[in-house]
Amino acid sequence: MNLEEDNDMPKLFKPVKATWMADRTHWAGTWMHPTADHKKGDHAGIVQVLIKPAHNQPHLGNREDSKVPFDFSMVDVRLPMLVYVSREKRPGYDHNKKAGAMNALVRSSAIMSNGPFILNLDCDHYVNNSQAFREAMCFMMDRGGDRIAFIQFPQRFEGIDPSDRYSNHNRVFFDINMRALDGLQGPEYVGTGCMFRRIALYGFDPPRQKKTRSCCLSCCPGSRSRSREIDESEQPLRPADELPEMSTWPRKFGNSNFFLDSILVAEFNGRPLADHPTVKHGREPLALIAPREPLTKDMVAEAIGVISCWYEDKTDWGLNVGWVYGSVTEDVVTGYKMHTRGWRSVYCLTKRDAFRGTAPINLTDRLHQVLRWATGSVEIFFSRNNAFLAGRRLNFLQRIAYLNVGIYPFTSIFLIVYCFIPALSLFTNQFIVQTLSVSFVVYLLIITSTLCVLALLEIKWSGITLEEWWRNEQFWMIGGTSAHLTAVFQGILKVIAGIEISFTLTSKAATDDEEDEFADLYVVKWTFLMIPPITIMMVNIIAIAVGIARAVYQKHKNWGKLLGGAFFSFWVLAHLFPFAKGLMGRKGRTPTIVFIWSGLISVTIALLAVSINPPANNKWQIGGSFSFP
Repeated sequence: MNLEEDNDMPKLFKPVKATWMADRTHWAGTWMHPTADHKKGDHAGIVQVLIKPAHNQPHLGNREDSKVPFDFSMVDVRLPMLVYVSREKRPGYDHNKKAGAMNALVRSSAIMSNGPFILNLDCDHYVNNSQAFREAMCFMMDRGGDRIAFIQFPQRFEGIDPSDRYSNHNRVFFDINMRALDGLQGPEYVGTGCMFRRIALYGFDPPRQKKTRSCCLSCCPGSRSRSREIDESEQPLRPADELPEMSTWPRKFGNSNFFLDSILVAEFNGRPLADHPTVKHGREPLALIAPREPLTKDMVAEAIGVISCWYEDKTDWGLNVGWVYGSVTEDVVTGYKMHTRGWRSVYCLTKRDAFRGTAPINLTDRLHQVLRWATGSVEIFFSRNNAFLAGRRLNFLQRIAYLNVGIYPFTSIFLIVYCFIPALSLFTNQFIVQTLSVSFVVYLLIITSTLCVLALLEIKWSGITLEEWWRNEQFWMIGGTSAHLTAVFQGILKVIAGIEISFTLTSKAATDDEEDEFADLYVVKWTFLMIPPITIMMVNIIAIAVGIARAVYQKHKNWGKLLGGAFFSFWVLAHLFPFAKGLMGRKGRTPTIVFIWSGLISVTIALLAVSINPPANNKWQIGGSFSFP
């Protein structure tokens, strides 16, 4: 739909010149030839209607070409309205990254289409199963579904190496944790593959929400003020006129009358069908058959206005309305806000994957992705969105789950200690446990058996293979010793010193190697996140070498201490094996930094071997200052 300039159209509704090309056609979506006030990071809001709204009557296809193997004569070939939107960008303005873009899309779509449900997909995801929309709608429109804020689908990826070296599929989280949360108040929102109820994004409470009514002293003389909870069954589904005070809406949502008028319409359209006696304020069947208003220039002009930089000033957008600002993991915080208001969510697993996308498969990009997630979790822990501060509407077990979201990066501190203790025992020739008592052995067996049973249950419940589970465990160690530890320090610096943390978007499959589909897997780009795991590997390798040298040259052999310490060191190295493979890159293309680290390790081990020269008194000295008993 080309909205050309009209001399009769009021100046207020004329599209901004920045949305037009020099030949009077719409902007094609590129900044190849930037001009004043029309370049990347500095341009007016852009709204381009690519496909007009569909007509109300079905339009069946035909089979004019006999060479086409498909028959569309009984298929409605209408396409939904397609609109390109680019919010206004100005230098010096905080545009709030992805959260700001999503809020701008919510407002502009409310004016132009106002669908009661919103599907959120990342730019690198696509629809793999069109029936997923129907399944999500069934949850939303079923009896009781009016209290569901969003339907979260699992993330599935393509282009990952068969062994999934860096656990991109994250099977334990998506096939175990999220399923478990589905039995509570609902799964977390993970940023993509999610269908929202529009009215829930506006910060309203769910219908039939438990409320507290107080009886004051003035109406009950001689009695104390008391309160009672209204049970869900006592409160029918709220009608449209029971939404919060409309007089406060301009201050909450902004001063666009088009947008304010769309709120009640979206609330009505999102109600379940009133086809059951328990649905008191539902939507009658065929209520949406009425033809929609045609798209006008006034609407397009208003859509451009609500995506301007100034529109959100002094409103609740980003605070209590829409996607929440102030965190690099705005997705988790947004879902958390909905759950604290009493909304529920559903985890929808389809037989065929609903959506698929791409994932970073080289080591550097994967570590930076995990760092961004972990830093957002630390920010949540130190913010007012901490689950400790949630209201009574958050389920207790759901609160524990959200606490885990903010706490898990701090486990990296204990993980680092765990990785260095085996090496310390080999260096000092002292086993981790000085004396083995019966009670300690029983305790160790109970803990080990519990962990093994838990692992077996995780594999059985999720339906994943043992290799997939082991990959998840390996990358948990890799991420815990690198990205999680860094996220803790960055989060503390932000809280104490106010240092803001900037992140770059994760790159996906940057190489163009036609001979190797997984060529990007071997790309090695140096990052400081690699230093802690490399240090752990070096220290454990050197410790094993020292332990072997001591056992060989010592007069009284003690192979028990060596086997005990070496076993735990090998266990640490086994977890870091995918990291070591990632450092090596492709065969024949090993980066120089790997040769440097390998050389340092070799030289260190060689010097230790040469320095260990057992004297006559059965003690050997290294450099004349440190001795091994």
